[in-house]
Amino acid sequence: MLTLNLNTTVPFSKSTHHFSNNTRLHTSSSALLHIPTKPSIVTRIHVPPYPFGFSSKPTSQIHCLNPKLPSLFSSKPRSQTPKAKAASSDASEPNLTVPKPKATTRQLALIFGLWYFQNIVFNIFNKKALNVFPFPWLLASFQLFAGSVWMLILWSLKLQPCPKISKSFIVALLGPALFHTIGHISACVSFSKVAVSFTHVIKSSEPVFSVVFSSFLGDTYPVQVWLSILPIVMGCSLAAVTEVSFNLQGLWGALISNVGFVLRNIYSKRSLQSFKEVDGLNLYGWISIISLFYLFPVAVFVEGPQWVQGYHRAIASVGKPSTFYLWVLLSGVFYHLYNQSSYQALDEISPLTFSVGNTMKRVVVIVSTVLVFRNPVRPLNALGSAVAIFGTFLYSQATAKKKKEAEKKN
Repeated sequence: MLTLNLNTTVPFSKSTHHFSNNTRLHTSSSALLHIPTKPSIVTRIHVPPYPFGFSSKPTSQIHCLNPKLPSLFSSKPRSQTPKAKAASSDASEPNLTVPKPKATTRQLALIFGLWYFQNIVFNIFNKKALNVFPFPWLLASFQLFAGSVWMLILWSLKLQPCPKISKSFIVALLGPALFHTIGHISACVSFSKVAVSFTHVIKSSEPVFSVVFSSFLGDTYPVQVWLSILPIVMGCSLAAVTEVSFNLQGLWGALISNVGFVLRNIYSKRSLQSFKEVDGLNLYGWISIISLFYLFPVAVFVEGPQWVQGYHRAIASVGKPSTFYLWVLLSGVFYHLYNQSSYQALDEISPLTFSVGNTMKRVVVIVSTVLVFRNPVRPLNALGSAVAIFGTFLYSQATAKKKKEAEKKN
């Protein structure tokens, strides 16, 4: 039997630290349970930084002081570790936040591949449906309906926790949902009038509207950001004047879509500050539901009397009703999925990597739709598209640099 001799004297080297004689180590239960009034590194409030991802994480997590030891109160996977640093008045206090592991090359390929694939599928089948059934108001309403049903299924099967809904939350969503409706229906109108590639080139000018509107509201941007939007404007202008399928309604639809989505983003930051506990997927789900109530009554008023006759023409053009139904269904499902995947990608990668990926996504979608629909492209049109997309890339780099400088100052 192993015997431990407690009388043995163990020598220690002299410590270089000096403590007062009055210093005591308290190990009582009351000391262990003491909650300091100053900000502590023990409790951290986790706010989902990005819209809608499949996440069942709670809004508050308690983490152990030792980053190597898992929390007893959290079943959250490692990839969802909060990124925010603990607030502390002591500048010398070490940061014990567990860093988020970087995605591997294989994971990045899977993330971007899924995101790009869903976006391509949506754009192809959305355009196929609009070619034979040119009623974008009804099709846009169905896409919102498909997203709403998708969320209701997730909530009913408890695959996604259903948020607690209050009157103030619904009121706060009315503005963002309205602008989302405007952006969505305007894009669908543009898709129905011009080539998909042209709509995406014009939609790449969204940063221009974002900078202009934000500046009017008091935000300031460095010179690099303003310079980066110049090639966007020039490229879009060159692409517009050389577009074979140019249509004024298609151009205005894409521009109004940019305005709608920019105002949605700006308004959301202001009206939803008190509801950060609602994760992005639930937020987008409720925006889709409210947008459906906005859009469908107007769609009935604008296009309703023509739907029956247009349906018969579409069936006669396609040949099989099942083919037309499949196109419409895929456009609705993949519209929701690619939006969902885009923000799930934000959960796994940095915002800068996401911005670069979003720029390349437009290139992939433009090239894919040109190949599928065999749209004629003039050399100057291709040059204008390339310049506009390159300007979008420069804008993402400039704004990322601005955010880093702002973080350093804070």
